[in-house]
Amino acid sequence: MSIGLIAIGAGIAVLTGIGAGIGIGFATGKAADAIARQPDAAEAINRSLILGCALAEATAVYGFVIGVLVILFLK
Repeated sequence: MSIGLIAIGAGIAVLTGIGAGIGIGFATGKAADAIARQPDAAEAINRSLILGCALAEATAVYGFVIGVLVILFLK
């Protein structure tokens, strides 16, 4: 397999970080709106936000790991 195709595959795998960043930004904005509307529910909203952000970041990390594995093992 050619080095160029490996690099393209790794780049596509790492693009999951863009989706995670957009998702976390969107979720944070919605959480801020929700806390502004109902300050009493801030603790529950923050808990859900942290869980969602962790799952989104995990997706980005999986994409990064796949990209690194593609580079290392498909030479």
